[in-house]
Amino acid sequence: MKVFLEEAREELKRADHIIYVSLKYTRTVDVIKNLIERLISCLDFVIEKLLDSAVEKKLIAEKPVNLGLKCNAVKKAYGEMFAEIVALYVQLRKIGRAEYKKSSEYRRHVTMTATTDEGTFMIDIDKSKELYFKVRQYVEDVEKFLGGGEEEES
Repeated sequence: MKVFLEEAREELKRADHIIYVSLKYTRTVDVIKNLIERLISCLDFVIEKLLDSAVEKKLIAEKPVNLGLKCNAVKKAYGEMFAEIVALYVQLRKIGRAEYKKSSEYRRHVTMTATTDEGTFMIDIDKSKELYFKVRQYVEDVEKFLGGGEEEES
């Protein structure tokens, strides 16, 4: 069982295309918004897989349905190990649903300015790449963690 997070990897491929092709040539806030949605979807698959693993290992009794409860269950099951992933996931979801403004579209410094209850977030091309690489690293870390745990049990 070598495929742990196939759906998350597929979302990362789509996000990769957005970063290196779509955003490079289009430079619109809609492309940045689409990237954020892809990253949210990727982290959603990661959290689902962590919860499935926690249920299998009997760290939690059952997988919650509510988003808030899912995040709390991951924190409860794994402690601070994946707290950063959960925090980024919640932050991206807030940014994805927030009202936003567009600036410098069709230019190198295209910026999406989202206002949430936590403050104002300005996401440009550089910040988009930073978020993408951070999510990619999280997926790799979770894959190693789940892979290592299942190989030891066999």
